[in-house]
Amino acid sequence: MTHKLLIVDDDEEIRTQMKWALGKDYEILLAEDRVSALAQFKSGHPAVTLLDLGLPPSPNATEEGMATLAGILTMDRSAKVIIISGQGDKENAARAVGAGAYDFHCKPVEMDDLRLILQRCIHVSELEREYRELQDGEQPDVFEGILGASPQMKAVFRTIRKVAQSTAPVLILGDSGTGKEMVANAIHRQSGRKDRPFVAVNCNAIPENLLESELFGHEKGSFTGAHTRRKGLIEEAAGGSLFLDEIGDLAAPVQVKLLRFLQEKKIQRVGGREEIHVELRVMTATHVDLDQAMRDGSFREDLYFRLAVVECRLPPLRERGDDVLLLAQDFLRRFGEQNGREGLSFSPAAKRAINKHAWPGNVRELQNKIQRAIIMCDGQRLDVSDLELADESELMPATSLKEAREDVEREMVMNALSKHGGKIAPAAEELGVSRPTLYELMDKLNIERKKK
Repeated sequence: MTHKLLIVDDDEEIRTQMKWALGKDYEILLAEDRVSALAQFKSGHPAVTLLDLGLPPSPNATEEGMATLAGILTMDRSAKVIIISGQGDKENAARAVGAGAYDFHCKPVEMDDLRLILQRCIHVSELEREYRELQDGEQPDVFEGILGASPQMKAVFRTIRKVAQSTAPVLILGDSGTGKEMVANAIHRQSGRKDRPFVAVNCNAIPENLLESELFGHEKGSFTGAHTRRKGLIEEAAGGSLFLDEIGDLAAPVQVKLLRFLQEKKIQRVGGREEIHVELRVMTATHVDLDQAMRDGSFREDLYFRLAVVECRLPPLRERGDDVLLLAQDFLRRFGEQNGREGLSFSPAAKRAINKHAWPGNVRELQNKIQRAIIMCDGQRLDVSDLELADESELMPATSLKEAREDVEREMVMNALSKHGGKIAPAAEELGVSRPTLYELMDKLNIERKKK
């Protein structure tokens, strides 16, 4: 399959050079300004867009490029846009990434580096497409791209559905790697704002002295390097949702300005006097203990109560029961196909090790372990050593014969149900028991029945 690549640049020579260099690998679409770029994107549905921020009628500024990016993301929130910027324009390129661009590459373009970025971008796009196909299908354990069948995650899904119908600020709590941004995105997609921008900002990833300008924008000349007026990410998210990750690390001055915005729905750009009304939904997340932060004075109590109108707490992976193996099987299938290793499976010892491991890095750690194991394993079955987990002999043994027997029964029942998509009749037949007996086993082993 040849993927489509949209190249947006006002320089005809650059467009021609890039078309010549990349035309063997991609079907090339060309545009020289915002209008033609949005038209090409709408009709051609390219897998990736290469976008120069300096477009006519203001090629020396970034407004047209940023507007083009916003227009593309409005049409398709999952669109992959790579910013092509000058060496002296890295700040604006980084701002574009904060507004939803996938990556940026500096001019002069090194084609070998760009090809690698494109390959990685296509890879991510295909993984996301698989998630959407799962979401659109009949799989009962996938909700807005989030996989989970445990009672804890079903409670999270119920919270998402409820809060999505309101405009109240949401504070998402959980350890690193539990999927806080995915939950924020799910709330946005379930809401009436789903066709408006979703802007995610990692407050830890932006230097403290730039964060205020990134969020609220700035006026021309307000500080060294502020050559033009620029909208902030709050304005970019107008009408949609703003997700602030790692909110617990905000500096005190930014906390004050954010509190004022939440109270009045108005902002002032850095160096400006004009009050700008912005309507949007604010969601925040942190792994920091905000109660302790309020006690030691590093986080404002009044800001906390503005942000935490609704709290959604994500469980660590170790508390999600059989979701661990459910996620592991899903990662194994998807990343196996992506690496040309279809049909891989886990050994029984590997499954037990996955269930026993504490997963301090949560879902992100599980994904990393399985991706590496798929690349490094030699056969079709992943073992404990491939996953770099504790050997079965090192794992804590069952404390009694009864517990050991139940562990084996639980694994066999879960494998049979997973294999047959939760259908009782074929699972019972494979296990050599009647349907009533399988129901009794599930109740005894605390395996939840699928609701019809």
